[in-house]
Amino acid sequence: MTAPSTIGLSTEARNLHWLLSNLVEEVPGVHSVTVVSSDGLMLLSSDPGRLAAANTTNAGVSDGPRGSSADLATIVSGIGSLTIGAAKLMDGGGVKQTMVAMDEGSVFVMSISDGSLLGVHATPDCDMSVIAYHMALFVGRAGHVLTPELRSELRKSMESTQ
Repeated sequence: MTAPSTIGLSTEARNLHWLLSNLVEEVPGVHSVTVVSSDGLMLLSSDPGRLAAANTTNAGVSDGPRGSSADLATIVSGIGSLTIGAAKLMDGGGVKQTMVAMDEGSVFVMSISDGSLLGVHATPDCDMSVIAYHMALFVGRAGHVLTPELRSELRKSMESTQ
């Protein structure tokens, strides 16, 4: 996995990058992970877009959706908006988790306490309960530190790497 540089970031931002990297590296079946703010901007990413550049020379295959972390963030934001709207129409309360199972993979979206979303793209044979468990751990650890100041710092960090 290639991660954006954490040099110059606050301790909280570096810790979130470490948690994200750990989720990708330690949980079997995870291709890529992103955190998206409540307004749809990517805050953190496992950055499969950098890997895609190398993989496109290898028969056009990449690990992420279309090989881009921005694509995963867009998908996560869209799924989040759709499910929040559906929950409102059905008086269902807050959306905690959404899972989309496809022939060639799965996408998981979990709410973080501040309205941000954690999204995971995984293999079709992944253990869904293990991924959901590790996502819940991430949300539990990250939710209380995603302050407006930290979100701003993470946005600036993502913009500087693009």
